[in-house]
Amino acid sequence: MNERANERAGEQAGERAGAGVRVTGVATVAVPVADHDRALAFYVGTCGFEVTMDGSFGPGQRWVEVAPPSGGTAGGTTIALVSAREEAPAGVDTGIRLATRDAGADHAYLRAHGVDVDPEVLRWPGVPPMFGLRDPDGNHLYVVERT
Repeated sequence: MNERANERAGEQAGERAGAGVRVTGVATVAVPVADHDRALAFYVGTCGFEVTMDGSFGPGQRWVEVAPPSGGTAGGTTIALVSAREEAPAGVDTGIRLATRDAGADHAYLRAHGVDVDPEVLRWPGVPPMFGLRDPDGNHLYVVERT
């Protein structure tokens, strides 16, 4: 079914050759934060991510990107820790799924380090093990086991 959907989408794209965007991947997803330094302490200090970019632009503006170790290079997706504002507040369900090799071990580690994680790892037939967590601003992310 996915193959047919991709085929049809390709046909439609061919029908409008030259139109549309030429997106090649997902580079960065944004998570609104109230305090960049507190967010960095969590994502880098607790979760083990690496800072891939930390710069300023405009008065009082900061652009910070983090990624899993070596995940922000060679086209990997990064998380931009963006300043929360009225129209984009912190404390949202980001929809972001982080990949891990061992959801149980990560859940135990994060819980032991005081992170707000779901009470247990969800283990449903036919679905990879996963759990949710909240960062210090209450943003909800998910950790999904990939083997």
